[in-house]
Amino acid sequence: MRLGYNTNGFAHHRLEDALAILADLGYQSVAITLDYHALNPFDDQLSGQVRSCRSLLQRLELHSVIETGARFLLDPWHKHQPTLVSLEAHAREKRLDFLRRAVDLAKELGSDAVSFWSGSRGPDLDDATALHLLVEGCRSLCEHAEKRQVRLAFEPEPGMLIDTMELFAKLHGLVGHPRFGLTIDVGHLHCLGEVPIANHLRRWREWLWNLHIEDMRQGIHDHLMFGEGEIDFASVLRALRDIDYDGGVHVELSRHSHNAVETARRSLAFLRAVP
Repeated sequence: MRLGYNTNGFAHHRLEDALAILADLGYQSVAITLDYHALNPFDDQLSGQVRSCRSLLQRLELHSVIETGARFLLDPWHKHQPTLVSLEAHAREKRLDFLRRAVDLAKELGSDAVSFWSGSRGPDLDDATALHLLVEGCRSLCEHAEKRQVRLAFEPEPGMLIDTMELFAKLHGLVGHPRFGLTIDVGHLHCLGEVPIANHLRRWREWLWNLHIEDMRQGIHDHLMFGEGEIDFASVLRALRDIDYDGGVHVELSRHSHNAVETARRSLAFLRAVP
């Protein structure tokens, strides 16, 4: 496994500075959250930024994944909107266009995967219809990812249409594509009571292409600094070693951006000290 950090935890830094700091601290991977200030896929100057970022990642010997969870990139008024389960077709297409661009960026950067989630179902959609729309969108994205030879890592997220591992298993079967894998967020599993966490890591070992890590308490979706929650990290890291997981283990502490450098330093020290 490669210990990494999500750039949404460096929201007040230039992307280039964040990458350099993380490499200097000793991280081996970075989860790049596309946003206004970080490889915005709609920026007219994107091609030059991608070349510079690719060169920097290579020089710093950092692996990467592309994250698509920016809060207001597609809609400055509404957090995480639109989604693949939005009611309006044009809104779903806006999200799908963004995800295709993310796949293109992953190809250019040589990233390990593109991570994304379902979004929340609106009040005007029932679960069955929303699931149908999601499967349709995921299949379309898989076709694009296949052309680019990029892996997709879907993340179950509390409060969204696909939140549990049981629902992910259903979605995975319905999409049924070799490019459609999994992002597991360790804290999310603990939050929703899906324990032991190690069991899920072992079950999905062949499809686990990205991992988020932070501390959390059951029933509360709040990403906490390590040691402030309830997670047994020794069992989690032991399971990752047991399954020979070779992807990124990315710390996700976006609300700690005001103290990004020290938080990243402490997080790495904590994870390295776990037996």
